[in-house]
Amino acid sequence: MRRIGRTDRTEGIGTLSRFNGTALIIVALAATIGALAFPVWSYADRLGTDKSNLDSASVATKWGPLSPTDREFVTKVRLAGLWELPAGQQAQERAPSAAIKATGDHLVMGHTSLDKHVRDVAAQLGMELPNQPNEQQQGWLKELSAAQGRDYETKFANLLRRAHGKVFSLVAQVRANTRNSLVRDLAQDANQTVLDHINMLEATGLVDYDALATQK
Repeated sequence: MRRIGRTDRTEGIGTLSRFNGTALIIVALAATIGALAFPVWSYADRLGTDKSNLDSASVATKWGPLSPTDREFVTKVRLAGLWELPAGQQAQERAPSAAIKATGDHLVMGHTSLDKHVRDVAAQLGMELPNQPNEQQQGWLKELSAAQGRDYETKFANLLRRAHGKVFSLVAQVRANTRNSLVRDLAQDANQTVLDHINMLEATGLVDYDALATQK
């Protein structure tokens, strides 16, 4: 029988040590990969759930999640009608030119219909809406009321064109991104109404595009 000598024992211990070291490295690598992969898997799993659970600021409704941007949009549609409707009525009565009177007609018809739509949507979503124009909008109405003749028409065309341009970008954002079907339908309606009003205001020939480009 062959006796295990010192050399053989040393080689065996070395082999075992290398094996244990390799195993430890493999285990460590597996643990590292697992730790790195877990957050990715965990997040992917959450993405498979209702997105409203990931957006704590959204409110769940039977028409889909209602986001802060959705609520802002609904409120701004209401605010737009609260000052643009009386501005259109004023134009029908005071404007000396047919182009401004026609624009006033479109404002009245468009915002009468859109305001009914937004109030219906807000009621279904349980949202409270403002009942009067904000401070800036009241200032615009006062500015129009104080103007006369050509000055009135110029102010009318430019104040309303600037306001419509600002809300138009929000309408497009909401129309593209909202997950709430009621808000999407309202955005579609608002898109058509606002675009019609922009076209009518620009058709007056009084819009100062250079001023629009520099104003915020």
